[in-house]
Amino acid sequence: MDIEKAARDLGADVFGVADLDYVRGYETYPKTLLDGFDYGITIGVKLPDTVFDGLPESRPIYSREYVVANDILDNIAFRLSRFIEKMGYRALPIPASKIISKLYWRSYISHKAIARAAGVGWVGRNLLLITPEFGPRVRLASILTDMPLEAGKPLRNRCGVCRECIENCIVGALKYSDFADYPSSREDVFDVDTCASKLQEFAADPNIGTMVCGICIKVCPWGKKNKVRKEVRA
Repeated sequence: MDIEKAARDLGADVFGVADLDYVRGYETYPKTLLDGFDYGITIGVKLPDTVFDGLPESRPIYSREYVVANDILDNIAFRLSRFIEKMGYRALPIPASKIISKLYWRSYISHKAIARAAGVGWVGRNLLLITPEFGPRVRLASILTDMPLEAGKPLRNRCGVCRECIENCIVGALKYSDFADYPSSREDVFDVDTCASKLQEFAADPNIGTMVCGICIKVCPWGKKNKVRKEVRA
């Protein structure tokens, strides 16, 4: 069975396979989450460009599309996991968007870390996954499995000298750091509490109702069509 074809037939715009050895040092909930699994499948769906291009006015629409994208991803991950199980392997779908620790604002595992390890994108200065095709205008989910698959290789940072996300963050939560793979710590580049506080304000707004902002996604040159990308290749 072609797992990538199955994922794309179900609606995935992004697909990749990661060797989980690349992410075993990351914090997971529970700590034993990766035990017994060798590979992580990353799937992603692209959100409509017009939703981001219209920000901040389109934020209520973005909020709804954000929820729809997460639901689509969870559906794809669930169905793909069932396919894998029917072939005799283990598969654990990880929800697209689930905060289980508001103290640290983390989920079961970083979808971005798995996607980066799979080679479908890199972690940008906004700490989002940046794909060559869609920039950061994607939502992600993951599946852990012991099914033998061909894994990709991690991509290095391609943000170059660009600081668009840093300069346009509406609360100044992003800080410049020059890193090739991933910052030494999240705190080096991102004030998560400042960002989360603003997102909670948006979630409390009845016209929005979800923890979304989207400005750092909107301004990323990699996500804009027909724009010159600020990239310095090594």
